[in-house]
Amino acid sequence: MMNISFQRPPDPPQSGTGPAVRAEHLTVVRGPRTVLRGLGFTVPRGRITGLLGPSGCGKSTLMRAIVGTQAKVTGTLEVLGRPAGDALLRSRIGYVTQAPSVYGDLTVRQNLEYFAAILDPGRAAAARRYEKVTGAIADVDLTTRADALAGNLSSGQRSRVSLAVALLGTPELLVLDEPTVGLDPVLRRDLWALFHTIAADRGATLLVSSHVMDEAERCHSLLLMREGEILAEGTPDALRSRTGAATVEAAFLHLVDATAAKKTAGKETVR
Repeated sequence: MMNISFQRPPDPPQSGTGPAVRAEHLTVVRGPRTVLRGLGFTVPRGRITGLLGPSGCGKSTLMRAIVGTQAKVTGTLEVLGRPAGDALLRSRIGYVTQAPSVYGDLTVRQNLEYFAAILDPGRAAAARRYEKVTGAIADVDLTTRADALAGNLSSGQRSRVSLAVALLGTPELLVLDEPTVGLDPVLRRDLWALFHTIAADRGATLLVSSHVMDEAERCHSLLLMREGEILAEGTPDALRSRTGAATVEAAFLHLVDATAAKKTAGKETVR
């Protein structure tokens, strides 16, 4: 497996007041299964927070709850100072799902023009829309493919089109569900560089999920998740220091083992 070294840029200055996301006793039940179990955490503003954990641990459900598209959410969940799902948040949040949300029979530019017209309608906004579309295409390095049908692009390129759509509104909070899955190492590096540019230059907050632990080192702060629970939150350095581990992956495994030991001890005490 090819690895590319990455030096995390220094933390950008925080913008706004209070955390970008605050959760207390956050719970989601789907049928007979409790998917999220009383979560409590914060996501700092103007930072890149990594939501890391294995597939099926509840990351996507948590992200849907934050952007307001998840049903049966209980507890407290505030986003940018308002209840999650509030109509006033729609223009302030960008959301990129795992499955690219683009029209295959439209070109890259046509896809962006369509969504830009929804966000900023009217003839008077035409010049502004053109500037935003051109800038978003350049941001994700698809200028040379702007006139290609989205259906003819690779999966990685389609994911970048989805990211460009999310960037059209200049969101304060950008929620990215496993945006680098299946991408080659060079493109992964370039996307992470873009994420840091968005945080540093635009003051945006990014919440990026991944099940690849080496991506933890590219984040300013982390939420480590397993089986619907938050095992720990903090900076990569703090989590390594707390567990005495050399890597975030080793820290995660230490926390998994410690949590399992506590649950086992609790069951034995009940007996």
